[in-house]
Amino acid sequence: MRIGVIGAGWMGGTVGRLWVQAGHEVLFSSRHPDELVSMASRLGPRASVGTVRQAAEFGSVLLFAVSYDGLPQLGCDLQELITGKIVLDACNPPGGSGNALAREAMSSGVGPISAKYLPGTRLVRAFSAVDATSVEASARRQDGKLGVPLAGDDTDAIDLATQLVRDAGCEPVIVGDLAAATSFQRGGPGFRANTTASELRRLLGLPEGS
Repeated sequence: MRIGVIGAGWMGGTVGRLWVQAGHEVLFSSRHPDELVSMASRLGPRASVGTVRQAAEFGSVLLFAVSYDGLPQLGCDLQELITGKIVLDACNPPGGSGNALAREAMSSGVGPISAKYLPGTRLVRAFSAVDATSVEASARRQDGKLGVPLAGDDTDAIDLATQLVRDAGCEPVIVGDLAAATSFQRGGPGFRANTTASELRRLLGLPEGS
């Protein structure tokens, strides 16, 4: 699969690297792509580096792992490149009262508001509630995989996100539609739980196997 990582910092860099190791082609991007070259070169020929626009064009699937404040502008700048694509949204509004965008997301639900500012995408909330260090640790062990909550309105997008979570060495936990993502946004029981899939289901009141 060709995946564009928009925001190759702590989370984007970690998940993207695991996807490369799983056999995917990944283009890493950030505001300073030159800083990513050495990382990509260590990963081999399936990893490359480019601008945010190049990543959006490259990927059939995109991972957004940027500051939440940047989503409205990115959605505007990249609209023709991201329309119709599956987007995994790992972005979180800051804690506290924040700005108007953060208040909107926290009051109306981060999932629906991300979809509002990335219009036309098949958005799935993914990797937003876990730490990159926990993802990396999960990928190294055989049992007790990290539970990663997922929420989205598109069934096929959820199915693909499920596979990509497994390819990153974690266990997907499907919570529901985008509105249901409030249970694992900041302040919800699933946010930064960093626990096994079974325990995460218990925290979220979900049946086993979801």
